[in-house]
Amino acid sequence: MASRIEILNEGGYRSDGRRQYELRSITIDLTPQGTADGSALITHGLTQVLVSVFGPREAKMRRETLHDRANVNVEVGVAPFSTGERRRRGRGDKRILEFASTIKSTFEPVIQTTLYPRSQIDIYIQILQQDGSVLPACINGTTLALITAGVPLLDFICCISGGVHSTHPLLDLTTLEENDVPSVSVGVMPKTGRVVLVSLETRLHVDRFEEVCRVAWEAGKVLHGEMRKAVRERTGGLVDAMGGVAGAGGAGRGGPGEGDGDERMVDY
Repeated sequence: MASRIEILNEGGYRSDGRRQYELRSITIDLTPQGTADGSALITHGLTQVLVSVFGPREAKMRRETLHDRANVNVEVGVAPFSTGERRRRGRGDKRILEFASTIKSTFEPVIQTTLYPRSQIDIYIQILQQDGSVLPACINGTTLALITAGVPLLDFICCISGGVHSTHPLLDLTTLEENDVPSVSVGVMPKTGRVVLVSLETRLHVDRFEEVCRVAWEAGKVLHGEMRKAVRERTGGLVDAMGGVAGAGGAGRGGPGEGDGDERMVDY
């Protein structure tokens, strides 16, 4: 049965008016939330996610303590009003547990956990609104929240969803598109040039898979620019609030060579 809504019309426009490679508007709010050490409120179109990070701090339970590195704990919650189905998803929901496991395995190799042995880093993700590309929004929000918490990363992780309608690759899928086309989420590290996440929800022909990954990589660079800009603006605001003391000598807003003295740290 054919879809009642045209995914891509003859003029090359999608149902929401975007071109096939065009991303939805992205907003980033790094305003501190409550007692969290770092937080990020991020939207991809109508999808909205709030991520809070606590730690590194002492592990609450001895069995969770790792002697050589920090333990990364990820919990995902979904607001009952986030989707039209009005279905309440508990912490034991299979889909929620899968999300948390994917995010944990994605960030564990990127967070420099060996710098904080016998400690714990807690990442709490609240999905406030869903309209496709939920996992990418969670990944991007987690990257920003970890950065604002001062947790050292090897690089940004920038994630975007992609799919194929007929033979046409699409980027940043909405719920409507995810329900109608094969889709994949791709997470990249722009500075190091690595792909750290490929989450395939449905079958996708290998030839189309390569093409989608290629355009997703290019989109990751665009996301990186937006995320980096938000971090720099927040850092600049903190420096200004401190009276510019921390900015003496040009630190924090330097040129392309900044951060070269410590390759372990991501160049924000």
